[in-house]
Amino acid sequence: MKIIGVLLAGGLARRMGGGDKPLRLIAGRPLLDRVIERLRPQVAGLVLNANGDPARFAAYGLPVVADSIPDYAGPLAGILAGLDWTAANRPDCPMIVSVATDAPFLPTDLVSRMARALVAEGADLACAASGGQAHPVIGLWPVRLRDELRRALVEEGLRKVDLWTGRYRLATVAFSDQPIDPFFNANRPEDLDRAAALLGVTETALAR
Repeated sequence: MKIIGVLLAGGLARRMGGGDKPLRLIAGRPLLDRVIERLRPQVAGLVLNANGDPARFAAYGLPVVADSIPDYAGPLAGILAGLDWTAANRPDCPMIVSVATDAPFLPTDLVSRMARALVAEGADLACAASGGQAHPVIGLWPVRLRDELRRALVEEGLRKVDLWTGRYRLATVAFSDQPIDPFFNANRPEDLDRAAALLGVTETALAR
């Protein structure tokens, strides 16, 4: 199954002090670089969901799509943007995987494990979990549901991801949170220092 990766960077990053959180540096490299590095080998293509001037991401050479729902409607709006882009540009890809662009330690088997669970459980959607906590923004979404998602966003004003996924059969895939949580996300400035420290932990684990 061919799957498009959607990098969600459409938020306001208020807890980070504003600006483009995925361009903040961890150990000298932008968060976004690290997310792309881990996701790109797992998907048939990447698209970046971001609002504002797309030129600031030009160096990445990726399609940049803005939310079609106004007023920063949250990650569901970014997921819808990714679904619409995929329907128009990659009709050979029936699904997208959405990831947060502040999560630099994404599993390298994220997509394959969620895709297998989706099929095995006969589910409509899949999401990741770790440490007993679900991460609904890290998920697999079928392109065929995009009009239903649009109606929920526009007509119902729906904003919470888990309220949307609760309407469908959802496969939740648990990943180990040792030696670190692969879905650690850098929300605040101090999290950048924490992420830099965790990089050392992962490099030590890989060297064993």
